[in-house]
Amino acid sequence: MEKRSGAREGVSRTVLLASIVTVVVVLIASALYLSLPQQRPATTVTQKLSGSIVIDGSSTVYPISEAVAEAFSKIHPDVKITVGISGTGGGFKRFVIGETDINDASRFITESEKESARRNNIKWIEIPIALEGLAIAVHPSNNWVDCISLEELRMIWRPNSTVKKWSDVNPQWPNADIKLFGPGPDSGTFDYFTERVVGKARASRTDYIPSEDDHVLIMGVSSERYSLGYIPYAYVVAAEGKVKVLAVSEKKGGTCVRPNDETVISGKYPLSRPLFIYVNEDKMLQKPELKAFVEFYIENAEKIVRKVGYTPLPKEYYTTILKLFREGKYTGYFEVYKSLTK
Repeated sequence: MEKRSGAREGVSRTVLLASIVTVVVVLIASALYLSLPQQRPATTVTQKLSGSIVIDGSSTVYPISEAVAEAFSKIHPDVKITVGISGTGGGFKRFVIGETDINDASRFITESEKESARRNNIKWIEIPIALEGLAIAVHPSNNWVDCISLEELRMIWRPNSTVKKWSDVNPQWPNADIKLFGPGPDSGTFDYFTERVVGKARASRTDYIPSEDDHVLIMGVSSERYSLGYIPYAYVVAAEGKVKVLAVSEKKGGTCVRPNDETVISGKYPLSRPLFIYVNEDKMLQKPELKAFVEFYIENAEKIVRKVGYTPLPKEYYTTILKLFREGKYTGYFEVYKSLTK
């Protein structure tokens, strides 16, 4: 009996020891598993999107939005995107009543446009997207001027200007009529130029050839030997030598500065300015395709802006606002831009 009792005790100890070992092994295995990086799914499936996005506004910003839309459509072919060129002001007329999802803008939204949007319960997200140096363009055969001052441009473009000939600006220039080309009054470029050069927004002589289509302005300047016009820089780059770009100085006899990435970012070029997109916030939160498009726009803006001929904002700017956007923070982007370009 004593032997059988001793055997049972031996078996019990063996079972207990085995149980302890098993528990220890399980605990060690669990600890090792938890210490390993968690595996992601083998493949990430891109969300399938459909629907439509309506963009209108600035012809200056148009090349950027058009290029972004083209790239986005390759990933999401079922999303229909239209990009119009009604001009910044013309586009805002539609944006503030909810007709469009995004307005391209070559200037800030005005106080009256803000008020119209508020009356219609339209909330907007303001996103600086690029910089540009507005170009002063003449015919490529023009050999009498390489640099022009803001004073001389003001003399030419102010309301009721008496300047008719190049020689009226400088007696050493040809005694020939100036053929003037510029944006129409719905253009943000018109608003910017008149405020910056003439000194009052929308104050301009009217006896010139206006167009909201910058391709038309390029054709006009390139076809008239005694022409002069102001045109967004990307269109001048795309024209490949069909027009001549002048350097610009603040004052007569001042330092002449040509538009390029360095002078535009630093602000040394006198006609440097930011470009924007304005997004309807409520629509964006209701339409997954619109939210995905705006995120894609920010994520790819730097390379696309450079590709179409404008100046990108600092890389850190795009990284910062992309993070804010993904966190659902939709304000303060301009302040981020200003903090990085001081």
